[in-house]
Amino acid sequence: MRIAHIALAGNARVLEIGAGTGTLTAALLEAGATVTAVEIDPHLVVILRERADLRAATILQADALAFDYADLARSGAWCVAGNLPYNIATPLVTKLVEMGGGPQTLTVMVQRDVAERFSARPGTAAYGSLSVAVQYAMDVRRELTLPPRAFFPQPKVDSTVVHMTRRRTPAVHPRDVALFRQVVRAAFAYRRKTLVNSLVLALALERPRVERAVTTAGIRLEERGERLDLAAFAKLADALAEG
Repeated sequence: MRIAHIALAGNARVLEIGAGTGTLTAALLEAGATVTAVEIDPHLVVILRERADLRAATILQADALAFDYADLARSGAWCVAGNLPYNIATPLVTKLVEMGGGPQTLTVMVQRDVAERFSARPGTAAYGSLSVAVQYAMDVRRELTLPPRAFFPQPKVDSTVVHMTRRRTPAVHPRDVALFRQVVRAAFAYRRKTLVNSLVLALALERPRVERAVTTAGIRLEERGERLDLAAFAKLADALAEG
């Protein structure tokens, strides 16, 4: 991962997730960042703490999914960088983009198909609740894709570096953000069903109420959730809030 992709500004506060042997950690320090590096492997943590060139970094042994980000959020602007383990990329990015006081930027390497979901558009196969969650809060840019041969040991899939920048204001402004997120998740819960059927099943709502809200939002009753953009989801959530 190139440091340019992290878009460091001044003495940026960077949380590095999955520090490994410290290659990115060292580059971040050299670029002038204040670095907190999280690594779950205790053996790698020992290596990181013994490296003289990493003494300026705070090295923590922790699970990124269970890590308490509250202190970082309370202390001003911060950003995230790292090569995310493929098995935690989706829940971790969702957590970081949705949290209050979340990072201003995320520059992460993930599995290519996950990167495609971050930036997917309505009506495409990759578009889903993750796409909406990320794009609600962040501008997303895919920087580069690397083949398996670029790594050792080689993974079985391509990897993509994604840079996300937090929007000054969210992409849409539903009256109830929590309900908006529930509606989005419900709309994709049963992808082979219509939007109405999916909402009825996933939210345990009466069909007449759902149909009334869908119609009020200007959406066809036969429509499927994967064809709705963020604005349509916001209108739908507002219509459901009105009953």
